[in-house]
Amino acid sequence: MKSRLAAALLAVYHLALPGYRYDFPRDHFNHPDFQTEWWYYTGNLNTADGRRFGYELTFFRQSAADDRSAPSANVWDVREVWMAHLALSDIDGHQFLHTERLNRAGAGLAGADLEQRRVWNGNWRAQWQDLNSQHLDAVAAGFSFKLDLKSQKPPVIHGKNGVSQKALSPGRASHYISLTRLVTTGEINLAGQRFQVEGLSWMDHEFFTAQLEPEQTGWNWFSLQLTDGSEIMLLHLRRKDGSPDPYSSGTYIDPMGRSRFLSAAEFSLQPGKIWTSADTGGHYPVEWTVRIPSLGLEAAVATKLVKQEIAGKGTLIPSYWEGAIDAIGVKQGNSLFASGYLEMTGYAGAPPLAR
Repeated sequence: MKSRLAAALLAVYHLALPGYRYDFPRDHFNHPDFQTEWWYYTGNLNTADGRRFGYELTFFRQSAADDRSAPSANVWDVREVWMAHLALSDIDGHQFLHTERLNRAGAGLAGADLEQRRVWNGNWRAQWQDLNSQHLDAVAAGFSFKLDLKSQKPPVIHGKNGVSQKALSPGRASHYISLTRLVTTGEINLAGQRFQVEGLSWMDHEFFTAQLEPEQTGWNWFSLQLTDGSEIMLLHLRRKDGSPDPYSSGTYIDPMGRSRFLSAAEFSLQPGKIWTSADTGGHYPVEWTVRIPSLGLEAAVATKLVKQEIAGKGTLIPSYWEGAIDAIGVKQGNSLFASGYLEMTGYAGAPPLAR
């Protein structure tokens, strides 16, 4: 039997439930029948002489309509709120730059559209050239980038039976898609200086209506792209008492693109060094030990730039830490090296809407 929350939301929106039939390219774009949706792009890039950058470009859609069947009075009605975050981690320059924007969908200011094959907010956009190729374009005060992304693997569907379950109640879940190995080339412009870069990106796309329970206070999310051609996603949900939530989960993607679900019991995360934000007072673990016994994996995860916090400025997205990381360790008796991204929420106020 569905919970009261699920029943109430189902009267207006769809819930993320088992049995969803994925279809691409359709499912790379907008799902207005679900209350919340986001597209996350992150990546680690290098110049030919070894200067390193990380980047984040994220698009968020939040429905503001209590009755989606009611007609709009005019194009400026606020039926959906579109938010976006843009960040550049200049690893070797020891600086982190970020900005955000908030728009309505009216008059084409922001959106995600299958026919146009794009997701955008103002002049920040992800434009699909074909099923495997995308172009990212974003401009901010002091920096900008133009990047071409080419997927090396098919889309990964996280979770079981088409849903990434976050809690016990039906519908406390998301439909969660990733492109885990996007070969990336392009240009970064920083303070008037141009850098030709190449590296790897990762794209996450989730749509849902309800996720976290009240006892769940945030999460630690890891994406790791190993030099052996495999990838790992780990979602470590935290409870109010500090314990890991049993609905934490992960996915292992082998070099051929085959994915395997990882339950909460199959991995462990041990926090290490703590960095304290002068902006928000958040205490973030910026070093971790990751263990996945079934893969014979143990790795030390760290960042070369501890200040990679997106400090919220009163928008619907609270403060969180999201930044470039490295991992070194052992996998099945062989040396392990990886780059990736780490997201930590709930350390400086309430978490965002939920992964």
